Amino acid sequence: MNHLHAQPTVTPSAKGTLYLQFRLNQQRFALDVRQVIEVLPRRTLKPIAQAPAWVAGILAHRGNLVPVVDLSALSFAQPAAERASTRLVLVRYRGEHVLGLILEQATETLRCQADEFQPYGLDGGNAPYLGPVRQDAQGLLQRIEVDDLLTDAVRASLFPGAPGQVLP
Repeated sequence: MNHLHAQPTVTPSAKGTLYLQFRLNQQRFALDVRQVIEVLPRRTLKPIAQAPAWVAGILAHRGNLVPVVDLSALSFAQPAAERASTRLVLVRYRGEHVLGLILEQATETLRCQADEFQPYGLDGGNAPYLGPVRQDAQGLLQRIEVDDLLTDAVRASLFPGAPGQVLP
């Protein structure tokens, strides 16, 4: 799976919503593919001075500069493993920006009903992007809420100025 184009106007079907599955620190997570613009192999990034350690750098992609977050480093303070299945996933962030996410083992999808993900009763605290969970035969799968990934300060640093990037 080299490219995955999401259709933002597509509504979930009776069969459910499609999710991209991945792992962080051997735990399973999922992204709604309607937020995914493209799935790329891992790329070399330009580091950003003074950025938090989990900001992996900037990617020049199709005429845009895209900030990239290492989701493993953000969540577990350990950079994503260098695996053949580690991907750079471009997502829609808050409807107006493109954000890159480094995700391990991002090679499978799952279709299920959104309401199969249930709140787990704990306050997300410093990790509001950790959404509800779904249990299946492989264990727990937690949904990532892309729009809640960045704090106000980091968002202002990565997306300075008012105009957003042009979304593909």
